[in-house]
Amino acid sequence: MASSIRPASRILARASRASPFSLEPTTLIRTRTLARTTVNTQTAAACTLNNGTTTIAHRAFSTSRAHLKKSPTMGQLKARNSTGPFSWKSALLFVLTGGGMIIYFRVEKERLERKRIAEMSKGVGKPKVGGPFTLKDLDGKEFTAEDLKGKYSFVYFGFTHCPDICPDELDKMAEIIDKVNEATGGEKIFLPVFITCDPVRDTPEVLREYLKEFHPGIIGLTGTYDQVRNVCKQYRVYFSTPRDIKPGEDYLVDHSIYFYLMDPDNDFVECIGRQDTPESATRTIMEHINDWKREGKPLKKD
Repeated sequence: MASSIRPASRILARASRASPFSLEPTTLIRTRTLARTTVNTQTAAACTLNNGTTTIAHRAFSTSRAHLKKSPTMGQLKARNSTGPFSWKSALLFVLTGGGMIIYFRVEKERLERKRIAEMSKGVGKPKVGGPFTLKDLDGKEFTAEDLKGKYSFVYFGFTHCPDICPDELDKMAEIIDKVNEATGGEKIFLPVFITCDPVRDTPEVLREYLKEFHPGIIGLTGTYDQVRNVCKQYRVYFSTPRDIKPGEDYLVDHSIYFYLMDPDNDFVECIGRQDTPESATRTIMEHINDWKREGKPLKKD
C-alpha cells in the first residue's frame, strides 16, 4: 500500500511542475525587458509640449562630435615640440631684460666707485684737496671758496708767461667748457676758474687780456703772494714762485699741471691730467654731474 502511494505522489509533483502556473517568473522577466525597451524608444521619439511645439528629446548618453574634445593635429604637435616651452617673444624679452640689468649694474658699480674715490679724497673734518681761500677776481672783488659752491668748478693753476704748457692746457679747457655746456643744455652749472701762480706779473689787467684769447667764460683770480701761496697749499699744488722779486727781474715758475674738478659742496672729486682729451675729460665731468643729479641734490644755475 505504501509503495503505491509513493509513485502517485511523484506523479503529482511532476504534474505540478509542468503546470501553466509555473511560467509566471519567466513571463515577468520578459515583461520588464519589454518595458525598458519601450522607455528607451520613447526617449528618442518626438515629444509634444503644451504649446504645441515639437522637440527632440536628447539621449542620456550621446556620442555626438560636438561633445567630444578636439584632439591636436600632427602639425600642432610638431610645432609645439619644435618651439619647446619658450617662444621667440619670450626669448627676446629675456635677452632684453638681462641686457638691461647688466647695463644697470655696470653703471651703478662705476658710480659707486667714483663716489668711493671722492670719499677717499676727503680727510677727517676737512678735505685733502681744496679748502678755504681768499683771492680777487678781475674786477677787484673778493672771491672766496664759498663762491665755488652750488656748481661744479673746474680749477686750473698757471701763469701768463708760461711758454707752452699753459696755452695748450687752456685750449683744452676751452673745448671742455663748450662740450660740457652743450651736454648740460646751457644750464650754467659748470664754473671754470684760472688761478695764477705768479701774482707779481699777473695783475687783473694782464689776466683779462690773456684769458679772453681762450674762452670768455673762464674766471681769472689773483691776489697777494701769501694769498696765492695759501690757495696753492690748499689744493696741493706745487708752488715755486720766489717771494721777493725785484722790478724787471727774470725768474722761473713751476707748478702742478692738473685740472681739479670740485663738486657743488666744494669737495674734490676728480683730477684731469695732460693725458686726458677734451672728450674723455667731458665724459668724466658729465658722469659726476649726472651722479649728483641722480641723487637729487641741488645745483645753482644762475
